[in-house]
Amino acid sequence: MMWKGKLFLLRKGSELHCRGRISVSLLTCPWWCHGDVEYASRLFNSLPHQFDIVDNVPINLAQLMISPVHCTTAQGFASVCVKDTAHRKKETEAGTSGEILNFPVMRSSSMPDPPLTTGEYEVFLSFRGPDVRQTFADCLYHFLIHSKIRTFRDEEELRKGEEIAPSLVQAISESKILIPIFSQNYASSKWCLQELAKMVECWKKQGKGGGRTTILPIFYLVDPRDVRHQEGAYEEAFRRHSLKQDQQTIKQWKEALLEVGKMKGWHVAGSDGHGAILEQIFVKVDSLLRTNYTLLTDELVGIDVHVNKVVQLLNLDAASEMIVGIHGMGGIGKTTIAKTVFNKVCTHFDRCCFIEDVRETLLKADGVVVLQNKIISGVLRYDHCNVNNASEGIHMMVDRICKHRVLIVLDDVDAKFEFDKIFGKLGNFSSKSRFIITTRDKRALELLQTDKLHEPGGMSHDHSLQLFSKHAFKMDNPPNEYTALAEKFLKVAAGLPLALKVVGSLLFRTDTNFWRAKLKELKEVPTVEVQQILRISYNELTPNEKQIFLDIACVFIGDYKEVPFYMWSSCDFNPEIGMRTLVNRSLVRIDEEGQFGMHDHLRDLGRAIVNEEDVQNPCKRSRIWSNENALDMLANREGGDQVEVLRVDMRKNEARHEFTEKEFKNLSRLRYLEVSYGRLSGDFKEVLPSLCCLRLHSCDSIPTDLHLKKLVILDLSFCPIKEGWRGWQGIQKAKKLKVVILLECHEIRRVPDLSPCTSLELIKLLSCYKMKGDLHIAGFKNLRVLSLRSTQIAKIITGDMEMLENLLELSLKQLSLSSPREAPLLPTSLKQLSLSSPSVPNLMQLVELEELKFEWCGEAGPEIPAEIWRLSKLRTLEISSASPVFVTMEGSLPSSLTSLQIHFCVALEKLPGLANLTNLTELRLVKVGVSEICGLGELRVLTTLEVRNAPRLSSLDGLENLVLLMKLTVSNCGVLPKLPDLVKLIKLQALEIQECQLLLEMQGT
Repeated sequence: MMWKGKLFLLRKGSELHCRGRISVSLLTCPWWCHGDVEYASRLFNSLPHQFDIVDNVPINLAQLMISPVHCTTAQGFASVCVKDTAHRKKETEAGTSGEILNFPVMRSSSMPDPPLTTGEYEVFLSFRGPDVRQTFADCLYHFLIHSKIRTFRDEEELRKGEEIAPSLVQAISESKILIPIFSQNYASSKWCLQELAKMVECWKKQGKGGGRTTILPIFYLVDPRDVRHQEGAYEEAFRRHSLKQDQQTIKQWKEALLEVGKMKGWHVAGSDGHGAILEQIFVKVDSLLRTNYTLLTDELVGIDVHVNKVVQLLNLDAASEMIVGIHGMGGIGKTTIAKTVFNKVCTHFDRCCFIEDVRETLLKADGVVVLQNKIISGVLRYDHCNVNNASEGIHMMVDRICKHRVLIVLDDVDAKFEFDKIFGKLGNFSSKSRFIITTRDKRALELLQTDKLHEPGGMSHDHSLQLFSKHAFKMDNPPNEYTALAEKFLKVAAGLPLALKVVGSLLFRTDTNFWRAKLKELKEVPTVEVQQILRISYNELTPNEKQIFLDIACVFIGDYKEVPFYMWSSCDFNPEIGMRTLVNRSLVRIDEEGQFGMHDHLRDLGRAIVNEEDVQNPCKRSRIWSNENALDMLANREGGDQVEVLRVDMRKNEARHEFTEKEFKNLSRLRYLEVSYGRLSGDFKEVLPSLCCLRLHSCDSIPTDLHLKKLVILDLSFCPIKEGWRGWQGIQKAKKLKVVILLECHEIRRVPDLSPCTSLELIKLLSCYKMKGDLHIAGFKNLRVLSLRSTQIAKIITGDMEMLENLLELSLKQLSLSSPREAPLLPTSLKQLSLSSPSVPNLMQLVELEELKFEWCGEAGPEIPAEIWRLSKLRTLEISSASPVFVTMEGSLPSSLTSLQIHFCVALEKLPGLANLTNLTELRLVKVGVSEICGLGELRVLTTLEVRNAPRLSSLDGLENLVLLMKLTVSNCGVLPKLPDLVKLIKLQALEIQECQLLLEMQGT
């Protein structure tokens, strides 16, 4: 009989008899519990391999050829997962459940262990390699890694010398959870005992059980009493150690074993299934880590009463209140309250997740499945979840989520939300689970039949005044001459946080005459409708600023700014000036990565303004972003010259429409076209005369005849274009073309010839792995940005460097250059430079350079050249590494620096003197080996100082002189004994001191 979905561990040499087709999946580790697909899928990445089976012909599974390149673990063995893929009967002659089919799986050099993300380690594993490396320890390590928990696994067999390395000491010191796996031969390794002694030392320094560090011992096939009292194999190991080690060391090791041996942990006996124990370990680790986990929230002015009310409604000790709703008008602060509640109670649950923009997500094609994938990924800590349909999603939730005590927050739900279609029945979940739902529409909660509701009212007068003043004056209270006017604005805003924020931002740095004019407009609003209040700010914009605002609201939320900026510039919208206004008035946000953001109420305002252009006929509006409206317009060929912006995504469309030039014939004023997962064909020479930006993403086919005279931006990311695509001929005639972006175009094998496009200003060729040849940029006199990553481009031919006098930004990463050790020659115009090369170019000629980044991923780091001090315009210097490489810095740094950031350079023991950096406002040092910061006291204009994971730092002398300092962070500086007197730091707004075990003295706080 064929068991579908069961995991079989088969004895080597066993034969499997079946009919038809079976699917055999290679798992990355064989030592697993019997028949539990959930644990298997959680722990491993499985890759299916199909085999045709002739009726009743036995197959020796030990002879199956499975490519080792798919294996993501160290050298080991593989198991098989057998699934029935047709309705048939079969006969199985296999070993008993729990016996393993072992066949070698060699480690692939191209598949290293998953890299750690930025930040300190969370878990440190200590174990005796020969005992458990390829069994229990490997399973636990991958369990944690696949759950996105940053875990350090020591390669014991690779160690040399008598003492554990500083990197190991640092990993132990910075980890929040320390897990020693005591096995039969653990004590025979002096390195394991040294690690354990260090664990106990850190644990004691942190205050033992009440501190930051937690030790969770695992006794694997060994009696805890043998560990505590050094009996059995442990006694024999210490007899051997006593012949080579001094008595003080022996005593320290024994005390460590006694201390940890008494701690509560897990005893794994030979008959125990590993799956349940690993799940228990994960739940405990996850719970401990979540005590320090928080979501970022907006201004927390006056929300305590609301947070306490929602926590009371949750009634965490009860087994009945499953859903709590927070409802109210947009901008009242529902999301901020929900995030703060989440931060406060998440440690009471086994698994948690916060899902934003539920309403918007459900509007997408196949939105239910998209939302299910987000929820499952968030709760189970998966990087990716690939549920294919709603039924499969519900089944996965019932199997893998419902048994846990979970907290799920669903933000911004509307009345169309149907709980059962996404989660299945509420009764399937643990009675201790909780759902928090925020919505503008109380009906959404009534349909869920919950009476646990909270409606935040308007802010109190004092809190309203504080929030309004923060945005209007950048202080908690208004100046005397504005107090009376401020009171009148508070009355109009009626305690609505979003209105207070937006209106306050509008009034920032304006005189009282402007205040009175705006107050008159606001008083004319008949009712306190938030969109009407926000429209006052919109009406104050210039025509160009309105165009930019509406573009962002309709299609560019979440997009990066560079592409829209080029389009707006070509349309003479003056985006630099306009964007400054929109940001200053809190109408648009731009994050540190350059992505657009906007409050959903402001987004709705923008879209409502566009809808008002023609209430009945969407085809006569300036912007069309709805898939339904876009497809209807194209299919019926109803589009006219009113349409300026069009976006259509056919990702989930069952019928993949193929559009020709006929559907676009009447769109004479269309300036922006974005098509995803579509098919376009035909002759486009005589259509789209006004098109500035063409973005085709993941399109099966794209037109071969293009003659777009006004085209400025061409983005063909994820399209299967090839070097022979005839469309290049039309692109070469686009004399105004300024931007070319090719991201993950895996079929193109040669660098496209763009030489006729002499107006190009930005070229990005990223992750086009097959792309070879030389890139000719000598004729691009206007080139401003060149970004190349992960291609096989052999050479960049620039010609006369004087010809590239406008190049401002250059990023060269992971290229197959023909001379990788030869430092490139660079134009003198550069303002931003990012390199990941073993050789550093001559920097002396880069007199205009403002930003310099070294991002190194190799075995040896760069030597920062001494002449860097000559770069008189350098403002930002960042040095980072994905591994603890050796980086040297000689000489001094340029006095022009305003930001200095050094990350993951643990071997950097000395910084250049900083006394000359009189313009430095930001200093961040993360994972460095320095013992002091020479010249710190001379950084008189420093506003931000962050020092994290500096285990050798023993002094912050001069800190008391930084009178303009606003933010101070000192974390994980284990030998720092004291801080100077902080009484003079009157500007200090944020102070974070943590995990500095020896820090006993701090004055002036």
